[in-house]
Amino acid sequence: MASVSQDLDGVPEIDLTDSDLLRDPFATWGNVRERAPMARMHIPGLGPVGVVTRYDDAKAVLSDPRFEIRSESFTPPPGIPEECLSYMRTMSEMDGPEHLRLRRLVAPAFSARRAADFGPRVEPIVAKLLDDLPRHAVDGSVDLLPHLARPLPMEVICELVGIPESDRPRWREYGAAVAAGVGPAFAEALPGIMAGAKAAVARRREELADDLVSDLIRAQADDGDRLSDTEMVTLIWHLVLAGQTPTNLIANAVEALLTNPQHLVTLREEPALMPRAVEELMRWTGPQLLTVPRYAREDAEVCGTQVRKGQPITVSIAAVNRDPRVFTEPDRLDLGRAAGGPGHLGFAHGPHFCLGASLARVQTELALTALLRRYPKLALAAPPEDVRHLPDPGTWRLASLPVTLA
Repeated sequence: MASVSQDLDGVPEIDLTDSDLLRDPFATWGNVRERAPMARMHIPGLGPVGVVTRYDDAKAVLSDPRFEIRSESFTPPPGIPEECLSYMRTMSEMDGPEHLRLRRLVAPAFSARRAADFGPRVEPIVAKLLDDLPRHAVDGSVDLLPHLARPLPMEVICELVGIPESDRPRWREYGAAVAAGVGPAFAEALPGIMAGAKAAVARRREELADDLVSDLIRAQADDGDRLSDTEMVTLIWHLVLAGQTPTNLIANAVEALLTNPQHLVTLREEPALMPRAVEELMRWTGPQLLTVPRYAREDAEVCGTQVRKGQPITVSIAAVNRDPRVFTEPDRLDLGRAAGGPGHLGFAHGPHFCLGASLARVQTELALTALLRRYPKLALAAPPEDVRHLPDPGTWRLASLPVTLA
């Protein structure tokens, strides 16, 4: 007998404020996944949102042109200075021809090869942050979040964009304000970020160099299309926002390794495993828990559920990255997980696959490799159960990461 399509009223409902979900989203979403391939949740301003919980369905939805990211639905956070508004809408809020045009122009600058070429310039940044760790220690403990994981992406962005050394202390403050989330400090940081980005673009218009802005200035489509200055400034702002992914991935990865010490031994004995280890850590403890909502262009059936035209739908990355239909022993951290198998969806999938994924991977690999080599007796400075994650249903991120360097 053919399955009967149901609407979102007939699927399990998730409460985003539920304490179990906030404490362990992987287990909670895993339970939902095994109950049903589709769930629903309520997001203020969006109403009921369909949530895909299984891997194959998620890949299908994320690459299905019937589901779009609505540009017109983007609303800047409150308090944003008016002169910054024209730069706030990034590629993440675009779809269709507009998104495709920008993606084609900028993709070569974010390729895996370009990220690998940039690696030697990331290494000294990591080394300096590691050199500075002991002076941040208090009573033998240092918090890796504000002194390694959080400043690293902003330092890399400064190097990538060509921010002068004299301006970088100010950009570190901008990074901290953005990492803290929307609020007065966030809004106050924006004019400085935009002004610095404009100046970086103007410098490279005068003299090209080996950096991202120069790559973007050189980028030209077959029909002669190029990026405007506004589009380049917006992309730099996008990088600042996206820098939170490697911040949280590095912190989550260190916490996972320190609470699974057998893996520390493995990585120290077999450092060539690091690229595979980063992929597995992204699958197992990646920061992104939900994708950006898509909207149905037309009535569509997903997982036997009727999604009406205009209705939003998202993917639970926490659920699909531990789907036992795809991954063997998915709840086990396995740094030697066979290469060439199905890939995680931690960087999403389809047209909106994370533009900076290769750069995030390189930063994480270099940071973890150098940290484990420099501090072979690295350990948590608190019991594992006391290392707290922030109550954020969309992002798996630590409040702090206190360690002893020994």
